Amino acid sequence: MSKPLRIGFVPEHFSTPLHFASTRFNLGAQLIPFPSGTGHMITSLRADEIDVGIGLTEGWVAGLGREEAGYKIVGTYVETPLRWAISTGRDREIQDVDGLRGGKIGVSRIGSGSYVMGFVLADTKGWLKAPGRAPFEVVPLQTFAKLRDAMNESTADFFMWEHFTTKKYYDNGEIKRIGEIYTPWSSWKIVARDAQDERLPAVFESINEGIRYFEQHPSESVEYISTYLDYSKADAEEWLKTVKYPSDVRGASQATIGKTIEILQKAGVIVGDRVVASDMIGISRA
Repeated sequence: MSKPLRIGFVPEHFSTPLHFASTRFNLGAQLIPFPSGTGHMITSLRADEIDVGIGLTEGWVAGLGREEAGYKIVGTYVETPLRWAISTGRDREIQDVDGLRGGKIGVSRIGSGSYVMGFVLADTKGWLKAPGRAPFEVVPLQTFAKLRDAMNESTADFFMWEHFTTKKYYDNGEIKRIGEIYTPWSSWKIVARDAQDERLPAVFESINEGIRYFEQHPSESVEYISTYLDYSKADAEEWLKTVKYPSDVRGASQATIGKTIEILQKAGVIVGDRVVASDMIGISRA
């Protein structure tokens, strides 16, 4: 009998269908939380500490674009873009995004989504000096809690994190919101060390079942999110209105990955023009 797959995931509201897949539909996998995000999962995939990761599109693509990352993109977990909130300390004089140029950006890890999106933000503002040259001083801080603390200690000037995960800390006055940016691609992908792993099809089907259950039982989903995942009921209900999961998580679109590569190249996150989507994808879909 084969061992269960080790699946890395971010324990936030987006993981709710995964919870249902595990508790109701025999996921048959070991779920390993990575609260620090996609960059940490890349490190663990390379070290053979996990077999599968469910994380942010931009983090996976950036990792594959810089070096042989030890994984391939095999699935699409969320269809909608991610809403990145831009935050600073509650008493800092920074009032808007224009005040961030040349400052210090707090990130969880080099190569993480919070790192990559800083370059995308700089590109939209016209701040990139040269491909691959950081428009900010980068301060790696590992965790969401350390990122929040750094804003008020002036260790960094701003950081970027998902809107609803951050909103609680605006509401309680811990940090201040100064802007937001959406990813120009669908936000979450599934990667695997081995795209041909015979255990993947059953895991995909269990996740599909978890998604269907999530969509059919919104009240139960809100109850789980507000009870176990540190979100208010009102925020969970509002988030449900904004998110769309696929009917089948198998495979990734070359057009989506190609668009991500193009934008990350323009932002200087991926350097060179020989990076192609087909090399990153282990299982394709239309």
